[in-house]
Amino acid sequence: MKVWVDRNLCENHGQCAIAAPNNFEMDSEGVLQYEEEFPEAELEYIEDAMDVCPVQAIFLKGEQ
Repeated sequence: MKVWVDRNLCENHGQCAIAAPNNFEMDSEGVLQYEEEFPEAELEYIEDAMDVCPVQAIFLKGEQ
């Protein structure tokens, strides 16, 4: 399973970086950076990041 951010929707609010800091971060210019792959133990945090995204730009793809 991988995480995917729709860059057309993302407005770089950074709430995902607070919810799942091991997978999401804001760079020095305030642009979201993230890792597509993540360990299964991080799934709860990824789901939290999806929930707190104000524009619902974060998705999971693939199978568990």
